[in-house]
Amino acid sequence: MSEQPSTPLTRLLHRLDLQQLDRDLFLGDPGRGPGRLFGGLVAAQSLVAAARTVEQGEVHSLHAYFIRPGQHAVPIQFAVHRIRDGRTFATRRVVAHQAGEGIFSLEASFTIPEEGISHQDPMPQAPPPGGLPDWDLIRVDRTEANERWARSGPIEIRACDPEAAKSKGPVQPFRQVWMLPRGEMPADPVMHAAVLTFASDRGMLSTVARMHGIARNVSATASLDHAIWFHRPPRWESWLLYTTASHAAHNSRALIFGTMYGEHGELLASVAQEGLVRGPRA
Repeated sequence: MSEQPSTPLTRLLHRLDLQQLDRDLFLGDPGRGPGRLFGGLVAAQSLVAAARTVEQGEVHSLHAYFIRPGQHAVPIQFAVHRIRDGRTFATRRVVAHQAGEGIFSLEASFTIPEEGISHQDPMPQAPPPGGLPDWDLIRVDRTEANERWARSGPIEIRACDPEAAKSKGPVQPFRQVWMLPRGEMPADPVMHAAVLTFASDRGMLSTVARMHGIARNVSATASLDHAIWFHRPPRWESWLLYTTASHAAHNSRALIFGTMYGEHGELLASVAQEGLVRGPRA
């Protein structure tokens, strides 16, 4: 039987398919590449490790800290701690280690679906994704890494406001993009949640940096923590609208909130991240 062709999405899914070393210990491959490891990958792998120890239920939230920058080509060990297994909720803690040091920690909660209250804000207005440009190619602060993302990244990202993305002057701390996996997703719901987690880390800090006229290629930026609340079981098979906005920043730390809507208007997830945003040093 011939091997399936390698695509950006299949390579990501391969890295999310962790090797189980022991009951609660997993090994992940970060892949090869330049620069520091993308934090969204470590978050997604950590979520997979947690989910593989839960017998029933689906993820409904995660809260994580980026402790140290990750490295390419160095395997990552994920140690899972079983905090609670209740009738409705299960809680897991995961610590990711690389080269003997902790680089990431995550707590995730899983639940069994039940009937109950339901409401949401309406989906914000946005132009349809068809015909919109690739966000990584038009953003004014793009780097070689952004061009690689546009060519070979597993997630397609289209800018809803191309003029704002291309503006060299300070802009409002607000961003809207459409996102879609570049290929067919597997049936496994854990993979849908993991790929969505991976994508949720894209572009949050640029939402803030450009407000202050800070180009990310000459500044120091880093994600500090990250949280996601999954309002519905994540099934990512069509375009989703990702809106991010920042309401506060101080002491070089910015807080960014995000919402992810399905193409038919259903609110899939809410996201929050605090990040370090420093301008170029004199």
